[in-house]
Amino acid sequence: MADTAGQRASPARSTIRFISLRDTQTPNLPFRTRAAVPTRARLRCHLSHSIDSTPTPRSTTSDPDPDPDPDPEDSLRFAFACGGAGAGGRVYSAIALADELHASLPSSRSLILGAPAPSLESSAAAAASYPFAPVPPRCLPRGILAAALHLRRFRPHVLVATGGAPALPACLAALLLGLPFVIQDQDASPAPATRLLAPFALRVFLAFNAPVRLLPKRKCAVYGNPVRMSILKCRVSKAEALSRFFPRAGWLSEQEAQVLLVLGGAEGSPEINVAVLNVYYEMLRKRKDRYIIWQTGTETFCEMESLVRGHRRLFLTPFLHELEMAYAASDVVISRAGAMTCTEILATGKPSILIPLPTILDHHQTRNAYIMADIMGAKVITEDELDSSSLTSAIDEIFGDEKLMADMSQKALTAARPNASADIIRHICSLIGAPYPT
Repeated sequence: MADTAGQRASPARSTIRFISLRDTQTPNLPFRTRAAVPTRARLRCHLSHSIDSTPTPRSTTSDPDPDPDPDPEDSLRFAFACGGAGAGGRVYSAIALADELHASLPSSRSLILGAPAPSLESSAAAAASYPFAPVPPRCLPRGILAAALHLRRFRPHVLVATGGAPALPACLAALLLGLPFVIQDQDASPAPATRLLAPFALRVFLAFNAPVRLLPKRKCAVYGNPVRMSILKCRVSKAEALSRFFPRAGWLSEQEAQVLLVLGGAEGSPEINVAVLNVYYEMLRKRKDRYIIWQTGTETFCEMESLVRGHRRLFLTPFLHELEMAYAASDVVISRAGAMTCTEILATGKPSILIPLPTILDHHQTRNAYIMADIMGAKVITEDELDSSSLTSAIDEIFGDEKLMADMSQKALTAARPNASADIIRHICSLIGAPYPT
């Protein structure tokens, strides 16, 4: 990503000159609070007053310019830049932070910047009722221009970048506008764009301590990864959650049912799907108390549906829209080792079998997986080792040892940071001088 920025720096400069940001800039926009004047003076955003309309809170529209607010300067405004191509964690980090912001400060406003629809971020923003603004991710100059126009219109007090292709042009646009921005990086190794932008960011929020040595130390804060409120606050019993997927399972007690949750990421994992395809039917035939909730991914669902034999203890779906229910119903999780999935596994205390994606830049998932092995005892199977035998062995080892399951669960819950979203939002508010409830 850094190389791309370097190669296209000249076009980006000419595009931004075209919109004449410095020539059209009007006096700074203060954020009004009921606190003392010094706080009001600290929070300034160098954005134009030329467009006064801002989105209504949690509007479902994708146009960030609906009816004007009668007093728009009285509301705290955050913009979130994220991209979900191949990795939903960046998008759900942004949604988790926006949810925390609105839970703590109901009058605040959020705008999600991401790749144009159809994209994971556009659908996630709509599902969460946040306004969405498209940023073309493949052409850096166009992306910077689009992001700059959206930011000038919305006039946020800060931009929060959680990664993905649209985050880079959004941060560069923020730099040109004089808008403060922060970065939230989810992985055990910082992304190239994080390394590039870290010197210019107000703060870089990290999930792990390891990346600190690769970034400006004074800019770093290690708080863990945000987790969606729907997952954190889910208090549904295993029996009730299981009945959502298997209505006829009500006669089993929670201790009797062994529920396996298979996740391959938002787009699905062909390797995991094939491995599970080779073992699921025999597993269900031998174990009458075992259930499988299997998210195949949207791109591979039709193919898998044609290959899988239906079974009353198998729930096959392209995407789990109620992931919190799936976690509540399950006992063991088979998954890739994306940062957000690992964070959710810790937060829910689920024993896990992780199969890291080896093609990810800097081997992020491999690092994530072995960190999970260290802190909670997660089983790690590399793609080279993945077959029906290794997968069946790992599943039976965990299900066959109740003490091991309890130990993995306890270690996961101990390592979890359920307050990461609140800590990050509180820190951002302190940086920009905005009030935050204690």
